[in-house]
Amino acid sequence: MEFDHVTVLLNEAVEGLNVNPDGIYVDATLGGGGHSGLILSKLNNGHLYSFDQDKTAINYNLHNLKDYVDEGKVTFIKDNFKNLRNDLSEYNIDQINGIVYDLGVSSPQFDDAKRGFSYQHDAKLDMRMNQDQKLSAYDVVNDWPYERLVKILYRYGEEKFAKSIARSIEEHRKKAPIATTFELVDVIKEAIPARARRHGGHPAKKSFQAIRIAVNDELGVLESSLEQALDLLAVGGRISVITFQSLEDRLVKTMFREKTTLQDVPARLPVIPPEMQPHYKLVNKKPIEPSPEELKSNHRAHSAHLRIIERIK
Repeated sequence: MEFDHVTVLLNEAVEGLNVNPDGIYVDATLGGGGHSGLILSKLNNGHLYSFDQDKTAINYNLHNLKDYVDEGKVTFIKDNFKNLRNDLSEYNIDQINGIVYDLGVSSPQFDDAKRGFSYQHDAKLDMRMNQDQKLSAYDVVNDWPYERLVKILYRYGEEKFAKSIARSIEEHRKKAPIATTFELVDVIKEAIPARARRHGGHPAKKSFQAIRIAVNDELGVLESSLEQALDLLAVGGRISVITFQSLEDRLVKTMFREKTTLQDVPARLPVIPPEMQPHYKLVNKKPIEPSPEELKSNHRAHSAHLRIIERIK
């Protein structure tokens, strides 16, 4: 299988890691192998551990990165990056020099109609990044109560018509299960006023995002993994995180700010003692965004933000 996927902010994210050729690195989101390939090209005696819970990505990169596999420079780990610390400990790794997260859903997942991620392809409702996971979009849409649907549509989709969409889902599933992506699209369209459907892109976009985030617990998983990554980071090590939607970016921004800001310092203290000073610093105060050239060539780059943090003590 070919991955028709253009990696966003590829050079900026890897340059931001300031790769040590002999260091230990992690690609938390292997996907099409763009970041992994570039990191590996900079390693001499170093090693890369690449995570992906999608077996399609692992199988593709066994071929795509075959030269590095043969050289023993890369280890693929089929798991969710929420298990970062435990999985690395199995390889006796308790410290890393850098890690990159690319939080965009990979193009093949969207483009493969069978995966049920997209409102533009008709398929069975699925949206599982890990195909061995039990919970799917079908379960969320057909089994979750009205109040829980409203909550995820508001919180994860920032959908102002969350209540009417949840009510519409509730009414339709009483008659028959909502089984496919296009059936769900029709239910959502029905719940949104005609005047609102004429603006702001596809009317199902926000709801599909919300359901996908809920199915894969994306925000909870990200927070847990970043906490582990920050703890594992060696002095001088860096984390690059590319986000594609405001909820993820806000979470990363908040976590990075907490780690780089003085905490619980008594008032009027003339000198801040070393033990109270932050252990991390922001490499870029404002997020790095794609260049005009990249925006022209890759429409999926438009919402991308890159934030980088470094451990300094």
